[in-house]
Amino acid sequence: MRYLHTMIRIGDIDRSLKFYHEILGFREIRRSDYPDDKFTLVFLQPPGETDDMFGPMLELTYNYGIGSYDIGDGYGHIALKVDSISELQEIVEKHGLAFSWGPGKTPDGRKKMAFLKDPDGYKIELIEYTSE
Repeated sequence: MRYLHTMIRIGDIDRSLKFYHEILGFREIRRSDYPDDKFTLVFLQPPGETDDMFGPMLELTYNYGIGSYDIGDGYGHIALKVDSISELQEIVEKHGLAFSWGPGKTPDGRKKMAFLKDPDGYKIELIEYTSE
């Protein structure tokens, strides 16, 4: 078994792609438009992943005409390993955004972490791993 992707519904493709490309460094792997069914799928891979076929991805699903979603109480967050919270914070601030929490320490106190929300309100946990 191998983890493939997580799908989230988005309200604006261009806005979401700008966020995931420019702030988090994801790259678009493929896009499929289904006009008869009125939706578009965009698959993104995080930086450092090289397996375009089976590497972990984020699937952005845009349903025509739907600009926002109620995320609900059951959704948690997407977690990403980052090299530097401080460097990412600079990028986030250059785009006029801010962390929704942090930076601070993980509950065990051994790593730095922060939270960021994407344009649709999905939480993204950022964890800085250092060589320990």
